Amino acid sequence: MNQEETGYKNIKDCPLTFALSIIGGKWRLPIIWALWKNETLRYNELKRNIDGITNMMLSQALKEMEDYGLIARKQYMEIPPKVEYSLTEAGKDLVPSLKSLEKWGKHMQNQ
Repeated sequence: MNQEETGYKNIKDCPLTFALSIIGGKWRLPIIWALWKNETLRYNELKRNIDGITNMMLSQALKEMEDYGLIARKQYMEIPPKVEYSLTEAGKDLVPSLKSLEKWGKHMQNQ
C-alpha cells in the first residue's frame, strides 16, 4: 500500500499502526492479559504470571505502558515498599479488541 492508497503521509498518522505500536512488543500483551485476569498484581506476582520475562524487561514494559496510560502504578509508603499494578480504563477498553483478535487467531490456527 502506498501513500495514495492509505491517505496517510506518515505511518504514525495511521490509528491502527499507532495502536499496534503501543501494544506491540514481546511482553506488553502478556502483561495486559495477566493484569486483566487478576485485576491488581504486585511486581513479583506479575513476574510469576509471565513466563520468561526478566526484571529489566518487565520494569521497562511497565514504565512504557504507564506512560501510554494503559497501566496504573500505585505505590504505598511503607517498609518494605509495596507497589501494585492494574489496568487503567484505557487498558480495560483494549480487552474486548484483544478477545476478538484471540478469536481470529484461533480461527486462523484451525485452517
